[in-house]
Amino acid sequence: MSKPTQYGIIGCGMMGQEHLRNIALLSDARVAAIFEPNALMQAEAAKFAPDAQFVDSVEALLAIAELDCIMIASPNFRHVEQLETLAAQNPLPVLVEKPLFTTLDDLNRIEEFAAHYPAPVWVAMEYRYMPPITAFLNEADTATGGIKMLTVREHRFPFLSKVDDWNRFNAQSGGTFVEKCCHFFDLMRLALKSEPVRIMASGRQDVNHLDERYDGAVPDILDNGYVIVEFESGARAMLELCMFAEGSKYQEDVSAVGPNGKVEAFVPGPGRFWPSHLGDAPVPKLVLSPRNPKGPEERDIPVDPTILDAGDHNGSTFYQHQKFLELVRGERSTPEVSLNDGKMAVLMGLAAQMSIAENRTVEMSELL
Repeated sequence: MSKPTQYGIIGCGMMGQEHLRNIALLSDARVAAIFEPNALMQAEAAKFAPDAQFVDSVEALLAIAELDCIMIASPNFRHVEQLETLAAQNPLPVLVEKPLFTTLDDLNRIEEFAAHYPAPVWVAMEYRYMPPITAFLNEADTATGGIKMLTVREHRFPFLSKVDDWNRFNAQSGGTFVEKCCHFFDLMRLALKSEPVRIMASGRQDVNHLDERYDGAVPDILDNGYVIVEFESGARAMLELCMFAEGSKYQEDVSAVGPNGKVEAFVPGPGRFWPSHLGDAPVPKLVLSPRNPKGPEERDIPVDPTILDAGDHNGSTFYQHQKFLELVRGERSTPEVSLNDGKMAVLMGLAAQMSIAENRTVEMSELL
């Protein structure tokens, strides 16, 4: 019997615990060691990885010889420094949560890291691996005849509470359109196979967190907005975000339209938030709407209940880890989500934040 792939985990808050639950479902994989400085989060993590060794620093984690790979699920503003620590001490294959970085000041550090890091790095873009989104991506070019318009709508719940409330402030999260929406900018580039040229955005903090105070400071994260992106190919994409719409049947609605027709994916939110008195949670759907002959075709895209229950991302965390393990085990040569993919998603989010703050269109060349 082959030796299980040994994970080292950095950060076991809400998202880190989702990774632990999904790693536990994988074949021939185990969490060998964890660095999590918060005692309450340590206790929660131990429930999902009871055999893991807990250590008191990233350096101590990286000193454990039997580790095969690293998963970084720490707060956003820690990602760059922790990647640099890996590079200096033990450059193992790494799956790093999004966003890759949070401020334009870190761009040179990330590019320096990318230029010299000798092991593969996979940026965790879970939305790619949601089964209805995967089905959407597989059908998009054929169904549309070439995408001309792409729309992502997310109507969801407010930001949840995180350790030390780090996600309440732009300085630590990168801002809503970086922290939350880099997933969607990644999907835009992936679906359109083109690079963004300019970004126009409008957004505000209208409802959420206004009555909260942290050391006297009011949270400054936005809770709604629109972003329009123009691409080199001539295609356009739009994001519509509302974070006070948790009453919606579907959390995400992604549509692509081209000369031949339209394709849409409908993704429900986390099952644990679905009101039990309404019965079973909605099933994800794919809808194909050709222009000729007219007549929408609706397909259910169910997710294995065990995998669905292991997280809040429609099963995608499990499927992402399956592919990451192929990389770690030498069964694939390159990550599906590269450092450049992670970088571009953040830069698009930063451009959206800049557009809102400065009330203008932002050329991507200003950031690149």
